[in-house]
Amino acid sequence: MESIYNKMDKQLVFKIDEDIDECCVQKIRRRLDNEIERYMPKETIFDFSNVTFMDSAGIGLLIGRYKLINMLGGKVKIANINTPVRKIFEMSGILKIMPEVKYKKKEAQYE
Repeated sequence: MESIYNKMDKQLVFKIDEDIDECCVQKIRRRLDNEIERYMPKETIFDFSNVTFMDSAGIGLLIGRYKLINMLGGKVKIANINTPVRKIFEMSGILKIMPEVKYKKKEAQYE
């Protein structure tokens, strides 16, 4: 997983490079929490471009990070969701609380 912090915009982007299941959630959670507490971002974007599978443990992971970031006064967005992960997000209602943003590959920025 890669994290990119834009100091000027106080934006933290997590590019998740693995499938999210019960086996890896603890490792991902520790890394996310450390980066969130380190930077205290106003906006956090989860980039799912390399995630092909996610189970209910992943939903719990996202809801927990949403609560933490919201408590700190920040916003959470998601980007680059593929079809299987989108179905899980739609069934769980994640898309109702975390808006989806588009990724601009040429400028390498989120909108």
